[in-house]
Amino acid sequence: MAPTSEILTAERILEATEEVLRRHGPAKATVVDVARALGVSHGSVYRHFRTKALLREAVTKRWLDRTTATLTALAAEDRDPEDRLRAWLAALFEAKRRKAGDDPELFATYQVLTEENGEAVGAHIADLTGQLAHIVRAGVDASTFAPTDPARTARAVFHATARFHDPSYAPTWRQPDIEAQFEAVVDLVVRGLRAR
Repeated sequence: MAPTSEILTAERILEATEEVLRRHGPAKATVVDVARALGVSHGSVYRHFRTKALLREAVTKRWLDRTTATLTALAAEDRDPEDRLRAWLAALFEAKRRKAGDDPELFATYQVLTEENGEAVGAHIADLTGQLAHIVRAGVDASTFAPTDPARTARAVFHATARFHDPSYAPTWRQPDIEAQFEAVVDLVVRGLRAR
């Protein structure tokens, strides 16, 4: 094992873990593989992440958080709530589709990891539906959307559009008319929210 001159950080460990997962898959990747990729002992990795499960949860959270950052900015924008909702849903769909298409092996790995890490996934979904609730609330306040319970409506919008962001639907995202399907669902959702 070659000594490393860089300081070992949690971020470096997560980057190396992602590479190891890409190379070996979730069933075969080990903490020893991660340590070897970093040129350190596995004990050094365990000083940052006490267990393999915690490491896998952290790498899953990091992957999910990459989607959340862009969406957080869109949800906070000061513009027409209907436009903001459309842009937010489109950005979520594009982010998930890009992850599935750009690196299918890693995407498949993360599908396994998200099933293992329900807490990280639950927090991610709560964050996303919270952003949607913020947009819905802004729409109600601006009289763009009909009066509604923003949190309940946000969950309904999230579920209604699941086909375009739930990883289990990833194989359908390559259909030639997927954009038209997405637009039709978003149009239906928006029409349902509008104030009469």
